Amino acid sequence: MKFNFDAIFYYVSDLERAIKFYTDVLGFELQSRDYVARFLIGDVLFELVPTRDTCKLQGGGNARLCLQVDDIHSAILDLRSKGVPTANSESKENGILTCFYDPDGNEICLWQYTA
Repeated sequence: MKFNFDAIFYYVSDLERAIKFYTDVLGFELQSRDYVARFLIGDVLFELVPTRDTCKLQGGGNARLCLQVDDIHSAILDLRSKGVPTANSESKENGILTCFYDPDGNEICLWQYTA
């Protein structure tokens, strides 16, 4: 299974407020926007993802390593065959998402874009 880096993302409660902060305060240039807002930081794609789930907004940060895959279902099967428990995949606005954890409990997401 080949993995490619996709993005780092933060959940936000108010997408407009967050975009204003990242553009006006930090000087990031908004690259694109649909359901999420995307910025390029060097060669790294950084996204703001809106959520109403307050659990995702609590704590000292919520960044995740997100790896893009071409076939998320095959990737899930591959990880499970190696003893790595994964969440069930979830359909989102523009793709499919699943998550799993490294041995230290750090969350890693797999993402497959849909057309």
